[in-house]
Amino acid sequence: MSLLPLQTLALFALASLLLALTPGPNWVYLLSRTLCQGRRAGLVSWAGTTLGFSFHMAAAVLGLSALLLAVPYAYDAVRWLGVAYLLYLAWATLRGARDLTGPNAQLAAVPNRTLFTQGVVSSILNPKIALFYLALLPQFIDPARGSTMLQGLGLGMVQIVVTGLADVSLVFVAALVARSLMRHPAWLRTQRMVLGSAFGVLALWLAASRKPA
Repeated sequence: MSLLPLQTLALFALASLLLALTPGPNWVYLLSRTLCQGRRAGLVSWAGTTLGFSFHMAAAVLGLSALLLAVPYAYDAVRWLGVAYLLYLAWATLRGARDLTGPNAQLAAVPNRTLFTQGVVSSILNPKIALFYLALLPQFIDPARGSTMLQGLGLGMVQIVVTGLADVSLVFVAALVARSLMRHPAWLRTQRMVLGSAFGVLALWLAASRKPA
């Protein structure tokens, strides 16, 4: 007997798609990276944010997400660590935007390793992702059908695939827009401001998050 009935998978995939199509921090991050640095940067960043989802999925299945929410101040500690990291990225990016008219105004190519790592860390340090897994997975797991861990991993993989497809589609669309923007000198001069501001918006977004009662 299958651990994951087709009907359960379909409903969970639909719920995951609806959530994936809701603009959030990942959208802001992927859009800003792609618009400012092109498709390659967007795809590598997307790979990082997707791996971050895998971390939270595994943590939820193992019960770490529940521990994060149960231990006093743990949620806020992770949240503020994420805020500090994003503010650092904003500062580091805007620091290079002091001369917006010079020959170095355009963003230099960022190594794939850096883009990937920033995507992973941004996802891991967002406790809202842990809340998503903790709130959604239990609704679709049936202990009577066997291993709850295997069911959780299976559902988590469905969510990652659905969200990954939605996010990578966003990157490709943004890449088409970026190709047009790259022809305009005004855009090249303001890339750092846009990307740095995006990191700042993400930091404010995360700082405004509150642990649910």
